[in-house]
Amino acid sequence: MHRTSLLATVAVAAFVAAPPATRAQTADQSGASSSIETVTVTAKRLGEARTSIQTQIGASTYTIKESDIENEPGGENTLLNQVILQMPDVAQDSFGQFHIRGEHNALQYRLNGIILPEGISVFGQTLDPRLASSVELITGALPAEYGLVTGGIVDMKTKSGLFEPGGEVSMYGGSHGELQPSADYGGSIGSLNYFVAGDYLTDTLGIESPDGSVDPHHDRTTQYHGFAYLEDILDSYSSVSAVLGTSHDNFEIPNIAGLQPPLGLTVNGQANFPSVDLNERQHEITHYAILSYLRSQGQFDFQASGFYRYSSLEFGPDPVGDLLYNGVAQQAYKRDVAWGFQGEGAWHLNDAHTIRAGVIVETDRLASDTRSSVLPEDCTGMGTVSAPYSCAPLPPSNPAFDIPLSIIDNRQNTASTYSGYLQDEWKILDNVTLNYGLRYDEYQAFSHGSQISPRANAVWEPLDGTTLHAGYARYFSPPPFELIGSESVGKFIDTSATPAINLDTTPVAERANYFDVGAVQKFSDSLTVGLDTFYKRSVDLIDEGQFGAPIVLTPFNYKHGKQYGAELTGNYTSGPLSAYGNLAIIHAVGQNIFTSQFNFSADDLAYIADHYIHLDHEQALTASGGVSYNWLGTLFSTDMIYGSGLRANLMLPDGNSIPNGAHLPAYVQFNLGVSRAFSVWDAEGFTARFDIINLFDTKYEIRNGTGVGVGAPQWGPRRGFFVGLSKAL
Repeated sequence: MHRTSLLATVAVAAFVAAPPATRAQTADQSGASSSIETVTVTAKRLGEARTSIQTQIGASTYTIKESDIENEPGGENTLLNQVILQMPDVAQDSFGQFHIRGEHNALQYRLNGIILPEGISVFGQTLDPRLASSVELITGALPAEYGLVTGGIVDMKTKSGLFEPGGEVSMYGGSHGELQPSADYGGSIGSLNYFVAGDYLTDTLGIESPDGSVDPHHDRTTQYHGFAYLEDILDSYSSVSAVLGTSHDNFEIPNIAGLQPPLGLTVNGQANFPSVDLNERQHEITHYAILSYLRSQGQFDFQASGFYRYSSLEFGPDPVGDLLYNGVAQQAYKRDVAWGFQGEGAWHLNDAHTIRAGVIVETDRLASDTRSSVLPEDCTGMGTVSAPYSCAPLPPSNPAFDIPLSIIDNRQNTASTYSGYLQDEWKILDNVTLNYGLRYDEYQAFSHGSQISPRANAVWEPLDGTTLHAGYARYFSPPPFELIGSESVGKFIDTSATPAINLDTTPVAERANYFDVGAVQKFSDSLTVGLDTFYKRSVDLIDEGQFGAPIVLTPFNYKHGKQYGAELTGNYTSGPLSAYGNLAIIHAVGQNIFTSQFNFSADDLAYIADHYIHLDHEQALTASGGVSYNWLGTLFSTDMIYGSGLRANLMLPDGNSIPNGAHLPAYVQFNLGVSRAFSVWDAEGFTARFDIINLFDTKYEIRNGTGVGVGAPQWGPRRGFFVGLSKAL
């Protein structure tokens, strides 16, 4: 306020002292400046109103800002999953996946608080860190506005041309044949502000190496991504905004060299096929759009948004090689078109109460077309756990023994979800706040269900710098609709793709009770430390696995599940030095798989029916951390991730195995980055960077190909050297 008054006084004095021509020019500039200032102030106030609609009271929220991303090795050239791996209790997995607090995926992405529907992409990174002014990970006992997908909320606040005008062009690349040009720019014209970004990426490590080699065979990827954010300030109380994005991602599926088909099959007279010659490919496309109207006037804040997402996946097999190695070569095309409405508002009733309510409606239209090439076989058994199918190839004397059959399985379906919530933020005392409410969810898809879910979170600040929180949430999570495998099991009986179990019960919704207790202590302006604990007990726990080809994930249910753990976090900032660290311990188990049974062996189903087993994505101990230091204009940064190892089958001396009974060896990966801004003659705004990923060339296995729902081995990236040059616009 003092600064505004001072600027106004200076402007008046300059106007009076100026000659007539200069006065007229100054008056025009002053009017333009005033208009820009009004738009800026209004946009800021409306942004705060948007934030106030969605409370995070009692939830565990971890925020990485744009400057934090830029300070990491790789900076904005880093993939989004690598940024999120630096957050608490995030465990690395293959295919770019990660797991939060012992959940499989269970991730809901939002842009500026608006839901981005789930897609069917597996490898592709639809969202790019360069579009974000901040990335929030929200977990724990969530308030009532968060539902359906509750393992973790990743909310990206997009950049705005009004607050961050300008942009940059960049070229980045290095090891693994990587080349990544990119550009972004933001600005404003009157009441309209905008931000646009685009990039291209190609390298020879599109998917994790299946054998630990530096550059795997047949692993090229090419990716295109585009993004735009537009916002128009309509008046002092309202704005309309649009978010648009697209990604096109092509992947080769990498090969392990030195293998021959293990099944003893013959296809049109061919029995041998070097594994290095396999040629599988996957193409993923995503388009998304969000249109929002925001209004803030008096005691009311309200936002209404429509959202849309198109996603498709096309898998191309090796027609002969896949059949020889897997017993099936499946050409698959899957498409999901999702659209919906999200309307939410906050009524600031008085100093003690803020009432929030909202409705979310979404519809998905799924198409799944598959053509599977299989060989005829003779099968015995009943396809049950006690009498599973056992199959053998036809004898060579049979004329049809090596002639493939084609099985077509096409399906379309529609899913709908309906959600509504009402909650009250009650400030009981100056240092005690209670947020409580109810949420209703209903879904209709391959299965259906509904639930009313109570939520309650309390926050207490007993001392300056000390914050305690405790919360309870009842969760209701439908199975991922667009990922459900649609093949009809009965069509594959008496073929080389015959499952051991001829049973495919449709996955159902998970229902859970979730408890969270934690504390945050701010020791000084520089140092903050937090501790959080949680316990979740589930009925019909949802998990996902990668079963065969194409490379998509299929959900299934454990009848009972338990997850609990603790997280320790710390952040320190002082002058040019910034550091953070996270440590988490987790225990996640499930019992009795009773849906999607055809994906599993009879022995595994029988064992899991009577025993709790570790979930395949449980990593008992996870850690991450980083340090950055600006020394005389040169930024040095390092970060790391540690994992005690995901689960694998435990092989017993008698030849049997315990599903997920062992874990892979522990590993730690360090990354290093150096960057510096400089000028060339009179041209300023250049930045050069040099990064080393996996500084010590640690060779570690993420998956070994065993475990419930684990399809193939994957290894972490080997050491890579990368350089980049960018120019500010």
